[in-house]
Amino acid sequence: MTLYEAVFKRHSIRKFKFDPIGAEILEKIGSFYTDIVPLYPGIETEIGITDNTANKRVARGLFSCSAPYYLTIYSEKRPHYEMNAGYLCEQLSLYLFTLGIGSCFLGSTRLIDTPKVRSDKELVITMAFGRPAGRLARRAEDAKRIPLRELCVYKEPPSKWMSQVIEAARLAPSALNSQPWRFVVVGSRIHIFSKKGGMDRPKRWDEFNFGVMFSHIAVASEELWLDVDLIRLENISQKNFRSNQYVLSAIVRAQET
Repeated sequence: MTLYEAVFKRHSIRKFKFDPIGAEILEKIGSFYTDIVPLYPGIETEIGITDNTANKRVARGLFSCSAPYYLTIYSEKRPHYEMNAGYLCEQLSLYLFTLGIGSCFLGSTRLIDTPKVRSDKELVITMAFGRPAGRLARRAEDAKRIPLRELCVYKEPPSKWMSQVIEAARLAPSALNSQPWRFVVVGSRIHIFSKKGGMDRPKRWDEFNFGVMFSHIAVASEELWLDVDLIRLENISQKNFRSNQYVLSAIVRAQET
């Protein structure tokens, strides 16, 4: 299974078996993480994995859950570091799914004896993972997402591959399923906006959410042999919008052969 296929089947898992998943798989997770090209390559990050197969109560927080393993990601605290972390974490979550492992982001959750700051990097988020106690996958049509007609405006009929990229973006998970993004597609460009009260006055996890969604655009583009650049266009950023705030634009084009 590819990461792109996982986009359409993955969902959050909060009930796990407490079986060990093996040192070889844990090593694969670490290797996969080091191979991800970050959204912002200049921001240093690191991950840690906590083994909780003994099923101790180690997670503390409003939305915590018991899991056999926890992954923590630490980052330099620089502009857009949470967006960068979301971009990395979602690709890790999709990769875990391809290995038959479920996961769930745990906002505002800390592990006992896990520091908030490590090596001058700040803890961004904790992710629970392990073999699911129930169903690993769900159908794309069962995902509770806002319909595309409410999320996206097309200035002209989209190409097939652009429709696929947008659908992958639509399926991105978000904190409390807030789905703060809106899209305007013009040819090969996806102009990405946040609902007002979002990126202009961001909620706690909005930057992380957008990083997760950008990872879906990147994964879909790679699968479809497309090149994608995420840039901020000043001619759009200087405009005033009643309901939405401009974030970034994705320039998507076919790879040259």
